[in-house]
Amino acid sequence: MIRDELRPMETVSDPETAVDRLAALHAGATEALQSALTRYLDGGPPPDATERLQFRYPELRVTYHPVGPMPRVSRATAKFQAPGTYATTVTQPAHFRGYLLEQLRPLVRDYGATLEVGLSAQEIPYPYVIEPGADLGGSGATPRDLATYFPVPLLSVVGDEIADGLWHDVPDAPRPLALFDAIRTDYSLRRLVHYTGSDWRDVQPWILLTNYHRYVDGFIRHGLERLARGDDGFERMILPGGVSVSRAEAAGVDPAALIAASPWHKYQMPAYHLVARGPDGAQQGTTLVNIGVGPSNAKTITDHLAVLRPHCWLMVGHCGGLRQSQTIGDYVLAHGYLRRDRILDELVPPDVPVPALAEVQLALQAAAAQITGEQSEALKRRLRTGTVVTYDDRNWELRFSQERRRINLSRAIGVDMESGTIAAQGYRLRVPYGTLLCVSDKPLHGEIKLPGAANAFYERAVAEHLLIGLAALDHLRAERHGLHSRKLRSFDEPPFR
Repeated sequence: MIRDELRPMETVSDPETAVDRLAALHAGATEALQSALTRYLDGGPPPDATERLQFRYPELRVTYHPVGPMPRVSRATAKFQAPGTYATTVTQPAHFRGYLLEQLRPLVRDYGATLEVGLSAQEIPYPYVIEPGADLGGSGATPRDLATYFPVPLLSVVGDEIADGLWHDVPDAPRPLALFDAIRTDYSLRRLVHYTGSDWRDVQPWILLTNYHRYVDGFIRHGLERLARGDDGFERMILPGGVSVSRAEAAGVDPAALIAASPWHKYQMPAYHLVARGPDGAQQGTTLVNIGVGPSNAKTITDHLAVLRPHCWLMVGHCGGLRQSQTIGDYVLAHGYLRRDRILDELVPPDVPVPALAEVQLALQAAAAQITGEQSEALKRRLRTGTVVTYDDRNWELRFSQERRRINLSRAIGVDMESGTIAAQGYRLRVPYGTLLCVSDKPLHGEIKLPGAANAFYERAVAEHLLIGLAALDHLRAERHGLHSRKLRSFDEPPFR
């Protein structure tokens, strides 16, 4: 991390003070940048070099110098791999306060780590302090004018080198403290607004990803019902475009009218948020994102959701069943993936195993039993565990003669276009993941959804499937501290989750 050494770091006594100082530094930097930008757009002078020194992200440094033996810590996160100094730049520290404290407190308590904060050398790009929807066209300033005087996003400094293990340990320089620095995080926060039609602050830490709009309809109905019942912690439902329904309003809202009024069609991957908070005030609700079809969309949205450090994302969508014994409407619980999506081959090569996470698998199985009311052999007939093939080609059937042997060797039981990508992204970006798919057709056996039966299938299957996904997240929410598995951590991980 390169810093301006003329601006010394400040040692702070505890995590709470550290986060407070980070928030104050970030607020001061963004306010200074906004003020200079407003002045220039109103015809005033641009900022000079001295003023630009204020437009910097805050930096957090954590140092561990052991006095005795290194503590034996069994948890997966908030731990040091080795003594030394670790650093990262931080954006939006007020929003990420709970996450930052969750990571810092164990480092101070168990290791006696010392904390420092200050301004970094990393400039805040001016687009990241402009409110979404703001119109700069009336000022007469061109993008070239603004780039002359204000910091701009530079692709050379935005990347996933830390997450992908491509960073280099430089002698006498701090090691990475987190997977994503401030500028990478701000890049994704803005993209989330663009793709989902939601304020990124509304995204909840428990995420369902789907590829059918019918799941959205069910999620809205479910959310309104929970709000109307007054379920503990649930406060509000937020739809794309800022449409919002509070707990007090929920009972009087017609779900069909709300669905029709939502401007979801304006956004590529619309998101819906059932907002809840825990006793400590931290967000604990559920977000559903309709990612559409294909591995490219799946990678795009998970690249950006990952910077929010969600507790889990689950894929709940449809698949083709590959076994004669399956019936349309059965479930496929993925315990492995044959990744033919190709989109992540450079980042997570196909020969790298993407493991099933026991905590997620058990939660999905328990939720299926709970919602279907079926147990033991009856449940096994409807819910089958096995490998899912994920293709980048929706018309993979046209080359089945070439794919047949590979499918046989993999013992795959289902085929889709997103699950393998979402699992590989969870593995790559250290976000717990899982997949529960519903068999919508059987392409190898000539069983397709006939036009007359399609709607009946969707009405029955989608409602039950969605409830299973939501129930699985409820199970995981109750046991979230055991969810962040060491299976997702490498030997030289940053301390932060």
